[in-house]
Amino acid sequence: MTRYLFRIALLLLCPIAFANCQKGDPGKTFRFNGRLSVDGLSRTYLLNLPPNYYESSNLPLVIALHGFGGTSAEMERDYGITDKGNAEGFVVAYPDGVPSNGPFRLRSWNAGRCCFVAESDNIDDVHFISSLIDQLVANYKIDPKKVYVAGMSNGAMMTYTLACALSEKIAAITSVSGTLMASSPCQPSRAVPILHIHSALDTKVPFNGGYGMDNVYFSPVDSGLSVWAMNDSCDTPPSVTDGAGYTLTEWKDLHGRVAIDSYLTSDGGHSLAGRTKAEGQGRSTVYGAKRDRSLMGFFPAVYFTVKNRRGHAPLFYKKLYRSAIPR
Repeated sequence: MTRYLFRIALLLLCPIAFANCQKGDPGKTFRFNGRLSVDGLSRTYLLNLPPNYYESSNLPLVIALHGFGGTSAEMERDYGITDKGNAEGFVVAYPDGVPSNGPFRLRSWNAGRCCFVAESDNIDDVHFISSLIDQLVANYKIDPKKVYVAGMSNGAMMTYTLACALSEKIAAITSVSGTLMASSPCQPSRAVPILHIHSALDTKVPFNGGYGMDNVYFSPVDSGLSVWAMNDSCDTPPSVTDGAGYTLTEWKDLHGRVAIDSYLTSDGGHSLAGRTKAEGQGRSTVYGAKRDRSLMGFFPAVYFTVKNRRGHAPLFYKKLYRSAIPR
């Protein structure tokens, strides 16, 4: 397996203005509003190339999926992945879910058994993301073995569905406040490493399963991770480590490599798409965990912050991943 080290970060920062070009060579374009026709629908996305793009080759691609009601622009503005991509040299794509017909045009993803208009209209979002990956790999200097997907809430559910269906195209995923909601058996063609992040206080998508936002029944996170433990050939029971305000459950594959990391925080709540509020009160518990060097070693680097009564506080930690799809 080709080993690769890179980071992405999810930050709630000051709004980032969207421009056609970044600072630098005025003849080189780094920012794109893309459009792709899939299944008779005009699908849209934002694309950011890092400053070193034109002098580089075989760059990683991170696809960042917004939550229900969010947009590509809000995902970029609120989570700061673009800043991290610019600093560390990877391409970032922000696709848009399909909008509803209502006045607010709320966007969603069809992760199988959720969510909203995308599910009820049976939108094939797997086909959309697969086509998007093909288009970006064909037209930009992207390494097809280093395509990663990260998502929040409904977008996080979509990361699981994509890993089930597109494991030959996706190297690893990160799910923040989501769960496996695929409507058909998850049968990937290869093992897909997973980083899962959730709060025990999340009532929108309860970690232990149950009815949450819009009265949808969400599967327990552990049930989905158990499916993935089998898919990733994790034959031994997971290890459980209690940290400062979080619990880490870690599965390893047959070779002793970490295949799945699941972090459950004791506060924090559900960070709503496109907003900086969380359900939980007080600072997020993983403030201490971000200083724990033992947490280093997985994909993607996550600095997830929430705005609560004590101001902005880190919701999660920095983490690295060293992997790509085998060539």
